[in-house]
Amino acid sequence: MTPAKYCENKTRGSGSSFFYAFLFLPDEKKRAMMALYAFCREVDDIADEVQDPEVAMRKLQFWREEIARTFAGKPNHPVGKELHEACRHYRLSENLLTDIMDGMAMDIAGLPILKVEDLSQYCYRVAGTVGLLSIEIFGYTDNKSREFSTALGEALQLTNILRDVREDAMRGRIYIPQEDRIRFAVTDQDFKDGSLTPAMQALLSDYGSRAEDCYKKALALLPEVDRKNLGASLIMGAIYHTHLKKLKAVGFDCWRHNIRLSPIHKMWIAWRAWRYEKRAQTTGSPAKFGY
Repeated sequence: MTPAKYCENKTRGSGSSFFYAFLFLPDEKKRAMMALYAFCREVDDIADEVQDPEVAMRKLQFWREEIARTFAGKPNHPVGKELHEACRHYRLSENLLTDIMDGMAMDIAGLPILKVEDLSQYCYRVAGTVGLLSIEIFGYTDNKSREFSTALGEALQLTNILRDVREDAMRGRIYIPQEDRIRFAVTDQDFKDGSLTPAMQALLSDYGSRAEDCYKKALALLPEVDRKNLGASLIMGAIYHTHLKKLKAVGFDCWRHNIRLSPIHKMWIAWRAWRYEKRAQTTGSPAKFGY
């Protein structure tokens, strides 16, 4: 199996919403994005699936060393080889890839999210960095596109957190900062028990509003000059924003409702977003995430 095929299989097999945005990219950009996303999947799977923290940290250390080898031109792993190929065409940052692994290390170490600043740092490491790497592949000319990508990354990650509250609590992870849990009088046990009390609903709704604000902020920051190149980012945003709308519709009760979108639904959203953006190039319609 070629490194390119390995990364494609890793991306396609994950069922990620990102895959559907990649479909509308030119082949070279699509290949680079699949390499980036395959790397994200490799390190994320370590954090989620390896139960022993010491083993997980050792596996994560392998990737730290593989990324160093990749930028030295001596990768061993198929993903490293594809990232090395991507680096020949795009300005990818070794530091940003390291930041992603630092975010995974936070999960493995079970570091508590105590303050909003802790959550912001986590969102940047696991999502904002991916946005910054992605736009290097998509292409941009205005530096405001970097602010757009980090704002959108935070919106996507907050949506992920709200969607995965039940699964994360089962792993012993609560990403809503402790200072806000105290403010809303919601206990850790409430998350573990799946107790959708009025206080819990108010807390999750508050974070739903924060996510919505991040989507709006991202759109406000999007430079018109880069909008065409960043169409894949808008498609990703559209799919995740649909998750957020679905969460709102069920009162953020992810314990009793299936919030997942089917592959066909994701494909439909991606196609509608792509079609809207194609038309907007001639009509001048504003960028949006809701379709």
